[in-house]
Amino acid sequence: MCRCHVQQRAVFSPSGLCRRMKEWWIHVTLVCVPLLAVYLHIPPPQLSPALQKWHSVGEVFQFRGREIFYRDSHGALGSSDVVILLHGFPTSSHDWNKIWEPLTQRFNRVVALDFLGFGFSDKPRPHKYSIFEQASVVEALVAHLGLSHQRVNLVSHDYGDTVALELLYRSDHNRTGHLTLNSLCLSNGGLFPETNHPRLLQTLLKDSSFLAPVLTRLTNFRIFQKGIGDVFGPYTQPTYAEFWDMWTSLRYNDGNLVVDSILQYINQRLQHRERWVGALTSTFVPLHMIYGPLDPVNPHPQFIRRYQQLVQRSTVTVLDEHISHYPQLEDPTGFLSAYFNFIHSF
Repeated sequence: MCRCHVQQRAVFSPSGLCRRMKEWWIHVTLVCVPLLAVYLHIPPPQLSPALQKWHSVGEVFQFRGREIFYRDSHGALGSSDVVILLHGFPTSSHDWNKIWEPLTQRFNRVVALDFLGFGFSDKPRPHKYSIFEQASVVEALVAHLGLSHQRVNLVSHDYGDTVALELLYRSDHNRTGHLTLNSLCLSNGGLFPETNHPRLLQTLLKDSSFLAPVLTRLTNFRIFQKGIGDVFGPYTQPTYAEFWDMWTSLRYNDGNLVVDSILQYINQRLQHRERWVGALTSTFVPLHMIYGPLDPVNPHPQFIRRYQQLVQRSTVTVLDEHISHYPQLEDPTGFLSAYFNFIHSF
């Protein structure tokens, strides 16, 4: 056999091909690993002037050794009414910025906080985040502000709705440290597991112990923007600056790295459905639901039919058909109108 044939056989033999592939992967790894390492250590973005202002007028208090950020505005003179705002996932108290000033013109105190793991609050890891702990955070804030004996009005959204239901349960059962509730207004939260449809990335993060740490590190602004944009209506999309503020709030204190832990609230909703839905259906606290019907997470009409079927004491406002999952940001005027009508009805 000629030498050239021997050489060709050596090159194209299975062992030779395997060796060349291994060498190729080594080269790829040597290039990609440093690039990936650089990417994973990108510092969080700078706060915009809007977020800087929000942060500068806020304060922090200590909850079990953790710092919790909150805003507390004194508003209308001659009123003793207090409203506490509970934000959703994965954003922060800044979700209420478009309705903050009108609320201060109606209420004596307007209070909002960033839940543990969100916004400007501490984001410990590892940590077992739970709805029960977040409810205790709210109770601790109320005590810190000296409002424990004050009847308070709760306005909640998304994740905050479930925290509100735990607070409602504690109030109705006279648990130690409970809030005295004057009213509760919910909006676009996954109150019923049977009508709630988490996004694909949320499902992967909450259920995949192997993928979650990778996905939380690899998620970037573009992926985040696409995910958040999908739950806003087509005509009510956030501006680029607003998207960036949401992303900045998430990235603050490496909050992107605790998203998978926080997302266990979806499983908690299922596990404690009887407790939280039971509180909603049995309470005598005045209830209202403000609902954006284009919501893909809690779709129309299944969600609102289920709500009206189970929560017959509650009143309901369904906003315009193009309003989606973030009604307080997509239609602040409609949201405020619905809320003030509710507050003035009792």
